[in-house]
Amino acid sequence: MIGRPRSPRSSGGSTRVRRSVLGALAGVAALLATGVTAAPASAAPDPGVMTLSAQERALAFWTPQRMREATPLDLLTIDRSDVRSPAPREGKATVVAPSAPASAVGPLAFPHGGGPWSGGGAVAKTAGRVFFSYQGRTASCSGNAVTSANKSTVITAGHCVKMEGAWHTNWVFVPGYHDGQRPYGTWTASKTLSTPQWTASEDINYDIGAAVVAPLDGKKLTDVVGGQGLAFNTGYNKAMYSFGFPAAAPYDGEQFIYCSGTTTRDFLLSKDHGLTCNMTGGSSGGPWFTQFSEATGTGLQSSVNSFKYNFLPNAMYGPYFGADAQNLYQSAQSS
Repeated sequence: MIGRPRSPRSSGGSTRVRRSVLGALAGVAALLATGVTAAPASAAPDPGVMTLSAQERALAFWTPQRMREATPLDLLTIDRSDVRSPAPREGKATVVAPSAPASAVGPLAFPHGGGPWSGGGAVAKTAGRVFFSYQGRTASCSGNAVTSANKSTVITAGHCVKMEGAWHTNWVFVPGYHDGQRPYGTWTASKTLSTPQWTASEDINYDIGAAVVAPLDGKKLTDVVGGQGLAFNTGYNKAMYSFGFPAAAPYDGEQFIYCSGTTTRDFLLSKDHGLTCNMTGGSSGGPWFTQFSEATGTGLQSSVNSFKYNFLPNAMYGPYFGADAQNLYQSAQSS
């Protein structure tokens, strides 16, 4: 039985949007049961490719006022009546080293349920806010620059690039955003993409997105801000740090917030990582790191902020980075 579609909970005045949190899980389960693997991200339906003129329009569109007025996209929320879904495909454990230069960070509390990141370091440059147009309104999420062959790849949540069957437009990434300032510029997406499962049916287990951003002033993204590492297929129950720019109450999107702790494996609907965290709408797509160093602000990105259960408001969940997440990364960095 497939769970009924749910509406994300509105928090702090953010706009309520209707969407399906589950796709054709029975079909995915049948494929897994027969040993047929899902297609790689490169075989997914057409991703959001943006022409040069569209990129120029996006850059002009995002004035400081529009960024201030952007509605935080709600964190997805799930109810008890939704069903279990199959585990993400796993593969060989793979690690991509960070390319961000190390810088000093002061010691912070671990675990931490949510508060301003005051340590600085590389993560304060690689992470940033994402802005886009969605169903005729302006909206915001979070994202992170990662080490990549094209030096232009940003990892975020799937629902921060595509939702309810439509790819977002006017998509930009602002690394190091704080208090209305854009110290490293505004980077427009030339392409957005997601896992095949999110692209086809918005399956919550695969809520992972990516963007390839165009050069800015003749420079590529990670040449300017550096790139964090990544880890795929490295297991559960890890010490992890989560970051984002929550913009729904009690937050306002102007501060860089973090949570930290030892994750658990979700035993209800998804096969996601779970972490005690009070971040709200707007933090979606923000990075989760394993092997995160408070001394340098670098780590291995292993998930993103994705959803909360209605009945567990202080627990955040992020998708497992398995084979399909790795395929998505490969597709993005080779674009």
